[in-house]
Amino acid sequence: MRDTTLQACSGFINVIVQIGSTVNLENYFPVLLFILIGVGVGVAPQVLGYLLGPQRPDAAKLSPYECGFEAFEDARMKFDVRYYLVAILFILFDLETAFFFPWGVSMRELGWTGFVTMMVFIAEFVVGFWYIWKKGALDWE
Repeated sequence: MRDTTLQACSGFINVIVQIGSTVNLENYFPVLLFILIGVGVGVAPQVLGYLLGPQRPDAAKLSPYECGFEAFEDARMKFDVRYYLVAILFILFDLETAFFFPWGVSMRELGWTGFVTMMVFIAEFVVGFWYIWKKGALDWE
C-alpha cells in the first residue's frame, strides 16, 4: 500500500517538474500573430468610425425602428417554435454538407474505403432529410 502511494506521489512530482520546465514559445508565434491581426481587424474599424465619424445625435436617430418603419409591437415578442426548429435543422444540415468539400479534395488519397464511408454518410444524410421532410418539419403554414 505504501509503495503505491509513493509511486503515485513520485508520478505527481514528475508531472510538476515537467510543467515547470521551459517551453519553446517560438512555435506559437504564428497563432499569436493570427489572433492579434483578427482582433485588430475587428476592433480598428469600430474605433476609427467612432473617432472619425460625425457625432450629431437627434430625435430621429435615437428613435427605435424596424427596417425603416416605426416599431409597432413589443420587441420581446415570442417566436413560433417552428422558427427555431427550421434554424436548428438548417445549421445541422449546413454543417453536414461542410464535410463534402474536404472529402472531395482528398478523394484520391482516401481510396475505396473513403468512398464507401462517404456514401454511407450521404445515405444517412438523405434518410435524415427525407425523415424531417415527411414529418413536416420544413412546412411553414
